[in-house]
Amino acid sequence: MPNKKTLHIEEPTWVDSLYDRLAEDDEGRVCTAISERACRATPGNFFLTLAANTLTSVGDRIASAKTTLPWILGQVGAPGWMVGMLVPIRESGSMLPQLMIGALIRRRAVRKWVWVGGSLVQGMSLLLMGLVAMKTEGLPSGLAIIGLLVFFSLARGACSVAYKDVLGKTIPKTRRGRLSGWIAAAGGLGALIVGLGLGQLSDSAPLSLYAGLLALAALLWLFAAAIYSRILEFPGETGGGANGFREGLDKLSLLREDRPFRLFVIGRTLAMGSGLAAPFYVTLARRDLGHAAALLGIFIVAEGLAGLISAPVWGRWADRSSRLVFAAACALSAVGSVAVAVWAWADLSVEAGRVFYPAAFFLLGLAHAGVRLGRKTYLVDMAEGNQRTDYVAVSNTVIGALLLAVGVMGALTAVLSVEAALVLLALAGFSGAALSLRWEEVSAKR
Repeated sequence: MPNKKTLHIEEPTWVDSLYDRLAEDDEGRVCTAISERACRATPGNFFLTLAANTLTSVGDRIASAKTTLPWILGQVGAPGWMVGMLVPIRESGSMLPQLMIGALIRRRAVRKWVWVGGSLVQGMSLLLMGLVAMKTEGLPSGLAIIGLLVFFSLARGACSVAYKDVLGKTIPKTRRGRLSGWIAAAGGLGALIVGLGLGQLSDSAPLSLYAGLLALAALLWLFAAAIYSRILEFPGETGGGANGFREGLDKLSLLREDRPFRLFVIGRTLAMGSGLAAPFYVTLARRDLGHAAALLGIFIVAEGLAGLISAPVWGRWADRSSRLVFAAACALSAVGSVAVAVWAWADLSVEAGRVFYPAAFFLLGLAHAGVRLGRKTYLVDMAEGNQRTDYVAVSNTVIGALLLAVGVMGALTAVLSVEAALVLLALAGFSGAALSLRWEEVSAKR
């Protein structure tokens, strides 16, 4: 049975008081599925996790494979096909190896150092990307940036597995969704500030400015690593890891043997449209409205504002029912994609489009924040110990493979209908929303 205990702090510190406010834990600290020692350290760990992941969240927006990196490849004169590979490499590269990474992480009783090391690698990769952009051009520059992106993605994958496991060991159930919500909201605020700044740029912004953005993002990752290293994580379960590759393949049997987990993976697969639709929105908006740098800023502002507003609400709801959050957000994303496709087919006025496209992108940001928060909270809550690590590794590996396949197909969008692609993603989203209603309820389990 999961651990459940209530600790009453006789002399609360300001950290405890602030934690009680943000986590809404004002009736005695209730800890489910973590040890008593971890329960006592919860307030400090809550804020260290919040600070470190907020920095990386802002860094993700600054060095986005959907915005900043494509701009840089265009500036250095890299071949156009490379732009289409950025998002698939970034996402699938962090997911595909997680079966083996998960097996290796299980060897470690304390796993926060995996996150710290991965963040250092990500920061250094971004610094080197900026240097490459300033010193080279054309095909060599593009190849070097993509190669560094592979290292960045692999490190990101290790951080993903370690983070969910450390979260499960240091933050109790019913508080994890709130923490994720505050992280997403703070990241959204950072994106909002970056977007407002980009909105003031001209089309002739120098390459050094974009290289500087990468350097800033790199520094955020390095600071995040320093902060995360201070988390008080007590030794936990260890097991396996002797043959990471073989064990990783063996864990795929979970898809056959574990029906609740299989339904989760299928639902998550169908929900990919909330993330994959964004470039299609931008493509249609650029086609209809032009491609000034200010337009990029508007989209970043819309996405950041969506996360800032919605994430705390999604997070609070996810602690009650993460599957319902996932279902609602999936359906919202699908509705938005259908609306954008219909709008583009209708070929309405440019003036109306200047309002519609940012509003649609804002709606997509709301939905994507809910999909991410719902699935992350559900996955952490549905398992304990090493099973959680296995679930994360298997699901991310499967999704990574599918993302890479879809990404390669995305290179054909120049000759295919973007509107039809959005409709297909929407149909998958509606299916994912319906399927997730059949998931077991885990957020309220005690």
